[in-house]
Amino acid sequence: MNTIDMKEFTLFQGLSDDEIAEFNGVTRVIKVTAGENFITEGEIGDSIFFLLEGEVEVNQALTLPIGKGNVDNREKAIIKLSSEFRPMFGEMSLFHDEDRRSASVKALTDCRLAKILKSDLFRICGGYPETGYKIMHNMCGVLCGKLVKANRSVLKLTTAFSLVLER
Repeated sequence: MNTIDMKEFTLFQGLSDDEIAEFNGVTRVIKVTAGENFITEGEIGDSIFFLLEGEVEVNQALTLPIGKGNVDNREKAIIKLSSEFRPMFGEMSLFHDEDRRSASVKALTDCRLAKILKSDLFRICGGYPETGYKIMHNMCGVLCGKLVKANRSVLKLTTAFSLVLER
């Protein structure tokens, strides 16, 4: 992934070419075939992914694990995303040691992704505080947007549930 590609992603908005160049050496481009999960809900996350080419589907489990015996593997497709929107995945698991992935992401088509390890991201942010500030500011914007969407979804679900209970 080059500097021009990186500028298109929200995480790198407002960074100079020199600041973005710091990430070039730690960014690995990987290919994922259609049907393959490259992020699995519940696994420990150690990296962030950027969709360069292709389409993916984000899925979450429909049920919470109750015990060790009964496993329910049903999932719900949350959203389908295309590389034209320059989405990123895995950012939620970057901020807590041993944090688990909150969703699964599956390639719907053959995809090309860029991957940055958590350790490399934070090493660069710590070594270059101004760049780190910009990256964290952008990351907060992404996470806050996802929190607002999640809050709306919870409100819709609780409203629907209360309407059903009233009948």
